[in-house]
Amino acid sequence: MSFQTLNPATGKVVKEFPLQSDQDIARLLEVADDRFRSDWRLRPVAERARVVARAAQILRARREEYADLITLEMGRVRAFSLSEVDLAANILDYYARKAEEFLQPKAIPEAPGCSLVMEPIGVILGIEPWNFPYYQLARVAGPQLVAGNVVMIKHAENVPQCALAFARLFEEAGAPPGVYTNLFCSVEQVGALIDDFRVRGVTLTGSERAGAAVAQRAGANLKKVVLELGGSDPAIVLEDADLAFAVDQCVIGRIVNAGQTCVATKRLIVVGRERGEQVLSRLIDKFSMLTVGDPMDPKSAIGPIVSERALHGLLDQIEGAKNAGARVVFGGRQIDRPGFYLEPTIITDIAPENPLYQQEAFGPVLSFYVVDTEEEAVALANATKYGLGSSVFGSDIEHAKKVAEKIEAGMVCINSYFHTSPEAPFGGVKNSGFGRELSELGIKEFVNQKLVRIAA
Repeated sequence: MSFQTLNPATGKVVKEFPLQSDQDIARLLEVADDRFRSDWRLRPVAERARVVARAAQILRARREEYADLITLEMGRVRAFSLSEVDLAANILDYYARKAEEFLQPKAIPEAPGCSLVMEPIGVILGIEPWNFPYYQLARVAGPQLVAGNVVMIKHAENVPQCALAFARLFEEAGAPPGVYTNLFCSVEQVGALIDDFRVRGVTLTGSERAGAAVAQRAGANLKKVVLELGGSDPAIVLEDADLAFAVDQCVIGRIVNAGQTCVATKRLIVVGRERGEQVLSRLIDKFSMLTVGDPMDPKSAIGPIVSERALHGLLDQIEGAKNAGARVVFGGRQIDRPGFYLEPTIITDIAPENPLYQQEAFGPVLSFYVVDTEEEAVALANATKYGLGSSVFGSDIEHAKKVAEKIEAGMVCINSYFHTSPEAPFGGVKNSGFGRELSELGIKEFVNQKLVRIAA
């Protein structure tokens, strides 16, 4: 096994990076733990925040260079790559700006003499995915570094140049060795790190299977875990929704990052048979206008799927859904060209016993449903093991909010596809994981909120 850059637009391997040895990993952990204890945790919050702010500044100054690496390694359309660079810089800036406020001791008015003091806990291990190679790292590095923790990051094997580039940000921003450590390591080496007492917390964004394995191992070692796992996000179009607007939003929500997003709009649920026909017709029109092609071409709306394996996985899902009685009304085929390209796809008539009814389709594949009542729409939205993001579309905002309250999800957007920002907490329920990233909640996951009580 090695880390390698394989361009999904061509199917060609560009560069390979060897795994680090067990001795390398042990040495890096020793450096990180020593840096935490003897240096980083002892620095004033403002000093740590300056390093993180400087990293954001460097990222913005080199946004074109950093965006090109995303497009090279995982095939995202370049305009979206640039947007991710901006978002990652905004997250770093947000925590640099808010660090002192978030970490201030907080008095407990009901308990005179009592206060909570925020203290870092040590080395935090991050296990991160390929689909947003900087955004995912910023969600960990921003809050944890300003809090006084140090981080060790095992990134996905197919985005090694993104991983190295992000690590260089902090080196160039003035962080000493051990504050931010990039790892090219195996699953077995990750397990050994989780077992090591010096690693005090673990955060993972990935599959259910990976999340369960990490949670089990961390739990056996009595360590805090934050998990952000899969999603099968519903979008409910209520009877009073503006159909044209809802369709536009859901199309964007499905195709961003070629649909390879945990919070992408994956299931569109329309209330009303006649309106359902109108929405499906509009969707087909919109999908037919999407250009799938070279992610460096400004005309492309959708780039390639990240890998040949992922492409064939999607094709198998589509075929399995058809074999179980579903109907593909648009797309559904591999595009005949070099690289890993899939036609944007719409599938309907998906019965509860159909495998796709419960599966997450991690690509530009939209499941389409029509129901008679709002109650049926909510029940269908909740008829999944996932509970990450979701959307509700309707003209009556107060009513849409009441519908949102009934959806089993960590996040609900009203009259929008799901989008994220530094100040809004991110996370799910059910098999989508637990814990929160971003906002003030994100900085509190791996700090010791120590009670200090002064005797009267």
